[in-house]
Amino acid sequence: MIKNMTEDQITLYIIKALKENKRKEFETIVDELQPYDIAQIYEDLPEKHRTRFLFFLHINNLADLLQELDSEEQIDVLNRLGIEKSGKVLDMMDNDDLASLLEDLSPEKIEALLAGMKKEESQIVQDIMNYPPETAGRLMTNRFVWIRDYYSVREAVDKLKTFAELAETINYLYVIDQNRRLVGVVSYRDLLIADMTEKIRDIMYERVIYVLEETDQEEVARLIERYDFLAIPVVNKEHILMGIITVDDIIDVVIREANEDIEKLSASGKSIDFDTKSFVAAYRRLPWLVLLLFIGVISGSIISSYEATLDKVVALAFFMPMISGMTGNTGTQSLAVVVRGLASNDIDRRVITRLIFRELTVGIIIGVICGVLISVIALIWQGNMVLGLVVGSSLLITLIIGTLAGTVIPIILYRLKIDPAIASGPLITTLNDIFSLVIYFGIATMFLNYLL
Repeated sequence: MIKNMTEDQITLYIIKALKENKRKEFETIVDELQPYDIAQIYEDLPEKHRTRFLFFLHINNLADLLQELDSEEQIDVLNRLGIEKSGKVLDMMDNDDLASLLEDLSPEKIEALLAGMKKEESQIVQDIMNYPPETAGRLMTNRFVWIRDYYSVREAVDKLKTFAELAETINYLYVIDQNRRLVGVVSYRDLLIADMTEKIRDIMYERVIYVLEETDQEEVARLIERYDFLAIPVVNKEHILMGIITVDDIIDVVIREANEDIEKLSASGKSIDFDTKSFVAAYRRLPWLVLLLFIGVISGSIISSYEATLDKVVALAFFMPMISGMTGNTGTQSLAVVVRGLASNDIDRRVITRLIFRELTVGIIIGVICGVLISVIALIWQGNMVLGLVVGSSLLITLIIGTLAGTVIPIILYRLKIDPAIASGPLITTLNDIFSLVIYFGIATMFLNYLL
């Protein structure tokens, strides 16, 4: 029905169905939409149609819609639905997504929403919220299919059919013993190709990759990426299966962590997006920039201390922005490489040593090439071979130092158990400005007699 319709056309069609109270036509359209599309249409609807839109949706669609909205819009939807209907919708939501929704609310609001839910679902969500933030326990869901090793393939398939609609994923079936300890895993593919009379113990994989409840979410992401899993089980210290984490939740983690690293690399602090108000955005950026402002004053004092050198050889000023800019750029490049590597690799002394040596070599290669190029440019432009030598050698040294600074600083912070992304790009750039100016004017002063 809506195959060739644009989003705007679909929205207009839905508005028409709402106005004319044509629930069947409305449901026919919605049944062909993905949760993301439903959320987009809801956000595009005029305010006067939103509440009616929500009450036309089935409970399952409402749960899917909530999971696609940001926290403020989620609360707005729940307020529109009222406590009774909200409770039914929350019962259908994935436990981990619901825990994320509730964590920023006041205790009174949390209590009110949980009171409207089924007691069992409410308790599960409260248990998840008791885990520390950014851990496997906080990400996991209990909506998965488990089986026993003595089941036949036929029994496993029958159970899968029974719970498929409630399970967050049916790609894997986890095998537990009588004490709920994880003892194996069977994929949906394994069931398809197995004989229906075979026992699960004969086709299951006994070496199961799992994580503990307190495992950091970034480590979970690394395991899923390493093994190309669609889900990974979560166990406690007694090896009892507590839940699973699916790849869609890990994608959210990766995006969130990447955004946090970008914010820190750019020294913008807490999250700033298109909707952030000007005053709030300025307030969040200002502390870093004030710090860098004072550090930048040092750069000015360095230039002032070499005023006599600049007075005698004015041409040195032409190359000053290039020297400091190139040094900062190489430092920021190395910083980005190292932060990304620290987030995705297991780090030990051998890896760190190899990384520092690699970046040192990169700095030398880049420095030699750029140094030779700028020496030739200085010679042709100013007709002064010594000036070319000063500028070229300064650039060579500063690029090596800049590359090493961008490599070593985040590693030191990592060793000190500080998030390495906090070594922001502007900080590295400002420090490298100081290094580059001292080296540039220091070498120029040494060769001052030859430059005149």
